[in-house]
Amino acid sequence: MAKEFDRLDERLREFIRAQAMFFVASAPSEGGRVNLSPKGYQDTFAILDDHTVAYLDLFGSGSETIAHVRENGRITVMFCSFTRNSRILRLFGTGRIVRPDDPEFLDLRTHFGVDHPGMRAVVVIDVERIADACGYSVPYYELVGERPVLDTHHARQPDEKFAHRIAGDNSHSIDGLPALEPDHPLPSGIPRPDRG
Repeated sequence: MAKEFDRLDERLREFIRAQAMFFVASAPSEGGRVNLSPKGYQDTFAILDDHTVAYLDLFGSGSETIAHVRENGRITVMFCSFTRNSRILRLFGTGRIVRPDDPEFLDLRTHFGVDHPGMRAVVVIDVERIADACGYSVPYYELVGERPVLDTHHARQPDEKFAHRIAGDNSHSIDGLPALEPDHPLPSGIPRPDRG
């Protein structure tokens, strides 16, 4: 049955580190659409302390989570085991967006694996509730490997493309909430992997 935890102890940290992906849920304060996003790349999630986590936010097709967190801070992260030992772990909390032009961004980057092309922010979450569930109905899946498509795609994009995304499909949520602004710094301000 479900259990609540008062902190991210070592056993919970081991479970989180073992997961190849996580899910992020957010919603506007009133009306609008609930957003649920799958996140890959294991090295994009970090545990900062017993009650604080963060993840590296990469450019995608929209910016719902950023818009919702900017508006009300509410965010939930879910980890789900697809192996023999079933388990679901949810971290409920209040998030904040740290942009690449924020001095804190450079320090936060040290908590993640590699510099992924297309980094647009770090989402830092103050965790207020930690709870697990059985996950008995979650099917078994075997991990084949990480999908490199997003990194490969971003590495090929010119800076002008990112600027267009900031002013275009990443500027507002689908419900019209502000997300990224046109003056949002370009990824060129961050060391990027060789585009080779």
